[in-house]
Amino acid sequence: MLLNFVDNIYIKRLRMLLNISILKVIIYDKNYLFMHNLKSNFDKILNITKSFYNGSIDIDGNHFFYPRKPKMSDCEIIALSLLGETIGIDSENYLFGKIRADHSQDFPNLIDRSRFNRRRKRLGDLIARLNQQISALLNEGENIYLVDSIPIPICKNARITRSKICRDDYKTAPDRGYSAVNKSYFYGFKLHLVTSVRGVYSSMDLSKASVHDIHFLDDIKHSGINNCVLVADKAYASKPIQTDLFTTRQIILKAPSKSHQNDKEHIPFILMKARKRIETLFSQLCDQQMLKRNYAKTTAGLSVRLLCKITSVTLLQYINYKNNKPLNHLKYALAS
Repeated sequence: MLLNFVDNIYIKRLRMLLNISILKVIIYDKNYLFMHNLKSNFDKILNITKSFYNGSIDIDGNHFFYPRKPKMSDCEIIALSLLGETIGIDSENYLFGKIRADHSQDFPNLIDRSRFNRRRKRLGDLIARLNQQISALLNEGENIYLVDSIPIPICKNARITRSKICRDDYKTAPDRGYSAVNKSYFYGFKLHLVTSVRGVYSSMDLSKASVHDIHFLDDIKHSGINNCVLVADKAYASKPIQTDLFTTRQIILKAPSKSHQNDKEHIPFILMKARKRIETLFSQLCDQQMLKRNYAKTTAGLSVRLLCKITSVTLLQYINYKNNKPLNHLKYALAS
């Protein structure tokens, strides 16, 4: 009798736990489906894209003239490029396969994947312009910026001699470089990024892996920022460049002095703590946008892919900004 009573208690408890588990799964599935409703997210991104391109597109949403009206407009190509990156799908093959399998009625004018890639490369400058316009809005009034770089490997070191990826032009071909963070050599490129202290994009550049970080500071003079403080790590410490930046653009470079330097400058702790924001941004890019996973075959293709990844982050920050949410809660931006 006692054993039956104990068994009944365990059965009731087990049923209760199973019901809670089922409820959690249902709630999770609803949130998952809501956040990954491709059509609603696509429409949201398309509307934002058209609002920033207002005045430079025709009635069909095209930037360029086409003798025959294309099935998908230029704005739709850009929106679809950003859609995959915002929800963590960086493979066009998978994205197009999912659309054709589950959302064919929502995208009746979907074009061929190869044509999509060609048109996206042609629209690279317009994607960059969209990124600049949104970031200029979010960075209004900012006077503290951060600069850092991150390795973009193309292949494993063991495959360097056999790899033909991005070797279409000798001047822009990848090479070997050293990552101080990982304390190892890699083969590929370096992505140099300047953001505001809140982690919003300001400018970027892609260089060979062997190019030292300090050479990117020459490009910052032409990036449009001035009268500000630029916080960097030890790799950017250079008195001549620091003087040049201040003389030409009134940019105060704050970088910790290297161990062999005699006249060491004290950097306020609050600035070095703020510099971690760009490291967090790199972590978000590697996690959600899968920054280091490469499907490109040419340097131009890789550049556009990286641009789309960074623009998608700026777009998610803008959505959070419009919804009065924390700017860098990127994974929850589309759930609003």
